[in-house]
Amino acid sequence: MSCTRRLLRSGPVLAAALALPVGQAVAESGISVSAVGSTVSVVTSACTRTDGGWGSAALLTGRQTNIATGRRTSLAGTTAGQSATWSSVRPGTYTVVVVCSGGSTAGTRSVLVPSAPGTSSAAPALGIMGGLGDAARDYGPLALGIGAALAGSGVIATGRYLRRR
Repeated sequence: MSCTRRLLRSGPVLAAALALPVGQAVAESGISVSAVGSTVSVVTSACTRTDGGWGSAALLTGRQTNIATGRRTSLAGTTAGQSATWSSVRPGTYTVVVVCSGGSTAGTRSVLVPSAPGTSSAAPALGIMGGLGDAARDYGPLALGIGAALAGSGVIATGRYLRRR
């Protein structure tokens, strides 16, 4: 897969990562969603108790478009606020949908669940990057010096060759 396709495909995830720092709650259309570690929480005060319940919340993956296919949980709380929590959520981008017991939607919000600490694939801080496509490795200053010497000798050899002609 080309690098351009991978960047285009990961663009929304990167934008979400920049827009929503880990652990920060964001309020939109009556709900507040946060992701801390592998736990996702939603809080709202938009629902009223009907038929003995507040409503439900669903956690949808990117492939799921219907709340019936997502991880659903009932809202719990009081008149001041209701909440739902999902634990052991895998890293990725999810959509949280809150539906009150009367059938109205309290809100929809996207949330980014970060990778666990120690499993991130951060780029090396120093050195040169070599490889094709996905292959990248930190070669360090020795490889940089050897590469510079080879490139320099190639330029000198080309100059001498062209001068003799």
